[in-house]
Amino acid sequence: MAAVTDGGTGRDGPATVGPAGPGVRVAVVGTGLIGGSLLLRLRDGGLDVTGWDPDPTTRGHVRGWGVPCPDAVQEAVAGRDVVFLCGPLPTLPGMLARVGAATGEHCVLTDVGSTKAEVAAAASAQGLGHRFVPGHPMAGADRAGSAAADPGLLVGAAWVLCPGPAGLAAFRRLAALLIEVFRVRVVPMSAPEHDAVAALSSHVPHLLAGALAGAVQRSELRDAVLSLAAGSFTDGTRVAGGPPQRTANMLLGNRGRVLAGLADARAMLDELADALRAGDAATLTARLAEGRTARAALVQRTFAAHQREFPAGTDHAGELAYLRQLGAAGGHLTGCRLTAGAVTYTGQLPQTVDPARSG
Repeated sequence: MAAVTDGGTGRDGPATVGPAGPGVRVAVVGTGLIGGSLLLRLRDGGLDVTGWDPDPTTRGHVRGWGVPCPDAVQEAVAGRDVVFLCGPLPTLPGMLARVGAATGEHCVLTDVGSTKAEVAAAASAQGLGHRFVPGHPMAGADRAGSAAADPGLLVGAAWVLCPGPAGLAAFRRLAALLIEVFRVRVVPMSAPEHDAVAALSSHVPHLLAGALAGAVQRSELRDAVLSLAAGSFTDGTRVAGGPPQRTANMLLGNRGRVLAGLADARAMLDELADALRAGDAATLTARLAEGRTARAALVQRTFAAHQREFPAGTDHAGELAYLRQLGAAGGHLTGCRLTAGAVTYTGQLPQTVDPARSG
């Protein structure tokens, strides 16, 4: 499957599908916000896609989109080339076993959960590690359910994929499909490294947003605070608007790493509080400057492109090392081209931001 990495009609337009694209048969299991958005994009890209959801009403919504949605999950995934598992985190290991048993050895399995180590371990224990690629699209909304699904939600997102030594062939196929249809930035990482990074980049921010919004909810001046809430409060509490149970599942699924990240954030808050209490303007300014530097690195990053080629049938250790080092360095893939004898990656590495030039 050769990835088309240029062109297209913009974020909200239909996907540009390469010669192999229309022949790929895909199933989406769990069609809420993420699964539904994924399914709609695949449908709009012209792929043969089926859906399934445990809720009969949701299955009806999917059929209303013009997508087949059988009542039995086994029927939905039978004969598929790729299956996306998009249910709640606690259900993924069990659903992986069901789908693995109902699909052939050629079928690539992946998920979209926000933690990776647990489901990766489950796949290995079930003998599916060679065709299961843990995944996590870094996109979402403060709504839930199929009614909130948007075919443009995942387009252009960072999408973590966790390649393993036994599953590189599956990783290549999935990366090529995602880049081709969703024009995503594929970030290759090991499952434990993803969970450590996601703790600070996503999970702890949910706790901080919930804490700030919760403090306002408890305040006797709540309505007055909300009447003055500007961009800093709105931006800082956006993710607090998500479904609480979904957020709780995410936090509990990565509990140890989230607690470690929360301790780091608490240490920084304590330093800020100590400086404020002491009237220490120099320390307060210095700590705030650290945050400003990280923010500047986020919004001003530029990337340099490169290409790396590996033989398709050998040297998997070198290929795996390259992919994981790319992700650990803050890089991503924008191309994955497969030929009979080789795989060629187009990688992007971030360039250093000079804090002195951040304005």
